[in-house]
Parts: sequence; structure tokens; C-alpha cells
Amino acid sequence: MTGSADFTKEEWEIVREGPTSAGMVVSAAQRGGSFREAIAMAKAYTEARKEHGDSALLDELVASKPEMDHTRVHSAEELKANGLKRIGEAVALVEQKATPAELGDYRLFVTSLAKRVAAAKKEGEAAAVSEAEAAAIAEIEAALGVV
Repeated sequence: MTGSADFTKEEWEIVREGPTSAGMVVSAAQRGGSFREAIAMAKAYTEARKEHGDSALLDELVASKPEMDHTRVHSAEELKANGLKRIGEAVALVEQKATPAELGDYRLFVTSLAKRVAAAKKEGEAAAVSEAEAAAIAEIEAALGVV
């Protein structure tokens, strides 16, 4: 089983930032709802173990609260570009060091977190995900190598 000890400190930070980067990319895709989106991201972390089976990698990943350094970006476009880059770097590291099953779990967690954040703005409505958010999710999935 793969865990943080299999990564350097810098690599683990990148792996940790992958999911939160996805949440921020979706959040920045459309204005409004940032409080609900933050709650949705936190819930994704707390419920990850129930939803994604047995994974030491995810256990360690979700053991701490989601964090992201916002000081590196100055616009929504920059946040999106940096976030997608970070997601790509993270999944490449996981692919190098983890098992194929753990890689799949990581991709699924990041994707489900992004979808949860997108749905958070209009909780309870049938068509909660906007076109901009759906496009952001598609870009996240591409960065993850899902599509």
C-alpha cells in the first residue's frame, strides 16, 4: 500500500493539492456559492472513506483538512491554469508510485470532489451544474487522464 512515506515532502504536497485544486477550478468556473462549495469540499474529504473503499493513500490524503495556497494566483484564469497543471502533476506522481487501484481511487476521489463542488451552488435543484462547471469538470478529467 502506498502512503505519504513513498513520496518526498514536495511530492506529497503536490498530491495533497490535486483534489483541492480541482475544487477550486470548479468553484472559479462560475461566480457565487463559494461558502457551499467549501462545505462540499470538506464533506468530500470526510466521506471519502465510505465512498472509495480501502485505500491507504486516500486515508492519508483525507486525514488532514483540504488546503491550497491561494497566494500564487491573481485571477480566475490563473487559478484554473495553475490548478489543472497541479492536478496533472499530482496524478503523474501517483501513477509513478502507487498501484493501479490506488491511482484509480485517486482519480475517482478528485473527480467526485469536483462534481460535488459543482453541485453545491444550487443544492436540491435537478440541473445544479452549470455549463461552465461541466466544462471545468471535463478539463479536470482530462488532466487526470480519465478521458
